Amino acid sequence: MPRPSLPLAAPAAAAIRRWVLGVFPRGQSGIDYDDPPGDPGLFGPGSVTWRVHADFPGMLAGGLCALMLQALHPRALAGVWDHSDFRNDLVGRLRRTTAFVAGTTYAGTEQAQRLIRRVSAIHTRVRGVTADGVAYAADDPELLAWVHVTEAYAFLQGFRAYAGLPGPPGFEDRYYDETRRVAEALGAREVPADGAQVMAFFARVRPELRYDTRSREVLGVLREVRLPVPGATLSRELFLGAGAALLPPWAESLLEIGPLQRARHRACARALRTAAPLFRMALPDGVAPRACRRVGVPAEVLRDFRGID
Repeated sequence: MPRPSLPLAAPAAAAIRRWVLGVFPRGQSGIDYDDPPGDPGLFGPGSVTWRVHADFPGMLAGGLCALMLQALHPRALAGVWDHSDFRNDLVGRLRRTTAFVAGTTYAGTEQAQRLIRRVSAIHTRVRGVTADGVAYAADDPELLAWVHVTEAYAFLQGFRAYAGLPGPPGFEDRYYDETRRVAEALGAREVPADGAQVMAFFARVRPELRYDTRSREVLGVLREVRLPVPGATLSRELFLGAGAALLPPWAESLLEIGPLQRARHRACARALRTAAPLFRMALPDGVAPRACRRVGVPAEVLRDFRGID
């Protein structure tokens, strides 16, 4: 998609930048993306992951899609229900998840590993029993795989829908194979390594999924989340709709998404696709470009698949 005309786009890009930094303020995670020089981290500039995760619209819409999928798994949802303040701090939860994904993608190796150790330690304390009396634990390898696969699937769909950057043949499989290393470091096992394995994984897990009272409440909170920025309702509806547009058909069915809702989601997707270049114009100095400077490559590699290993 062509770069927007600067005189017309600059004010819109400035407003988008204020919105993004209002929802996701910088400097709060304690992660240093500038040091140590030359450290590629867990992935590096030759990875597909650096390119997929550098696209803000696709990552935010994809992250919301992942939350919708995760809410369908009773054992995964029970950990959120019992051990988090999602009703009052959903924005904080989104920020912490964003920081973890960004840090494990773009920070230096030791910092990324430290983030994984920290989250793993938290997982050991998250356990209990679902409303139906089924035991759950956040460090269960199956649940870790579920959370990872929903995120990887949704991030990749978000990139394909909103990045405006066609990938070469096989890049989707390469992405799944790369990103599973984080899930495995957290304790997941038998993590899908390509698109076919992801589809088989979803087919295997689907009998356990359901849209129940807890799912409805959690997703209701998500639909009403109060973003600390002007125009919060409009932007929330845009990204939620664009995220829902990424759902696979079986999930749309489980979530009881009808034709009118589906049409609204597709309209949101078209609107975000149109606005996506403005987001790239507004955010030239995010964590991905900083990581590029750390390893001595131009930020332009993030929009060019010719540089993958």
